[in-house]
Order: sequence, then structure tokens, then C-alpha cells
Amino acid sequence: MKEAMWGRKYGYVRVSSKDQNIRRQICELEKLSIEKKNIFIDKQSGKDFNRPAFKDMVKTISEGDIIYVKSIDRLGRNYSEIQKWWRVITKEKGAYIKVRDMPILNQVQDETLLDVFISDLVLTLLSYIAENERNNIRRRQAEGIAAAKAQGVKFGRKNKPLPPNFEQVYWERKERKLTVAQAATKCGMARTTFYCGMSHWERNDTLQ
Repeated sequence: MKEAMWGRKYGYVRVSSKDQNIRRQICELEKLSIEKKNIFIDKQSGKDFNRPAFKDMVKTISEGDIIYVKSIDRLGRNYSEIQKWWRVITKEKGAYIKVRDMPILNQVQDETLLDVFISDLVLTLLSYIAENERNNIRRRQAEGIAAAKAQGVKFGRKNKPLPPNFEQVYWERKERKLTVAQAATKCGMARTTFYCGMSHWERNDTLQ
């Protein structure tokens, strides 16, 4: 069936940050004669679908409508979530999705069971590749951190220098002349920070 006989046309645009330019995506959608009021725009990460414009679009569409998106990663980057929302849009809402740079995913109104199977298979494959890549990135990060630590690289915030009176207060505390709370107050430190200071001092054998 020709596109002219479908329902309303919608477009979805997403960029990861407010500083990124959305004009190119919008221009492509306007060439398809999609009204500006039917173009939904999110400026946030694609790690999940907790996006206001996307949710509004899903609420707005109805059976027979068609959603255009430039690429699958504009829809999102979590492919298990993409599969979930793809089913919501196409199965529950009865709408259609057209991915501009991946025609194999594009749906038609008279699609056969083979078309549906191929589309679902491609989405599943994309999900596997994305998940595998995420795991590889985590593994490479862990290996990199381990290698850096082995070479003496330290991570995390640097410790603040201890106050000038710390040594005197340390000994007063060790001799039970002060409670921890009193010692911490004299040093202008929180109790937990004072404890950490004592451990650091003793670990580095500063006191002889």
C-alpha cells in the first residue's frame, strides 16, 4: 500500500546533549513533508527510554501512523530496550517505523510473515552486538585500570593535607587525653575523616 494511504506521519529526533545540532535530522524529516508539530525532539542520552518527547510521541500515535527516524541509534542505544519499545509501537499501538539509513528494518503495511521475521531477527542481532560491545568495553576498562594500578597509578581523589596540629592531636588521642569527637573538632575534621587521617599517618610510618 502507498504511503499516502497510511495514517499520520511523525518524526523522532534525538541528540545526546543540548549543545548538539539537531538541524540535520530535522531537515531530513521536513523533506518527507512531516509537519513541525509532529516532530518530537529529545536532547539527552539514548541509554534508556526515559525521555519526555519519546513518551509523548508513543502516547500520541495511533494505528496506521508511521514514525520516521534517521538511524537506529537516534531511537536509542540500549538495544534490549529498543526491542521492547519497537514491539510496543508496532504490535500494541499498530503503528509503523521507518529507519532512514537501515531499510531492512523498515515496515510496510502489507508486510509478510517473512518481513516481520527478518525485521525481528535484525533487531535481535543488533541487540546481541550492542550488549557484547558493552561487555567488551567494561572488560577493557577493568583491564586498563588493573594495568595502571600495577604501574603505580593511583585513582580517586587525592587526600587533603592533614592540619598542622594533627600530630599533637594524634598523640593526645593515642594517650586517651581526648575523645575521637574532641580530637576531630580540634583538627577541624569530621570524625570519619580524623579516623582516616590516623590510619594514613600510621600506615605511612610517619611517627617514629
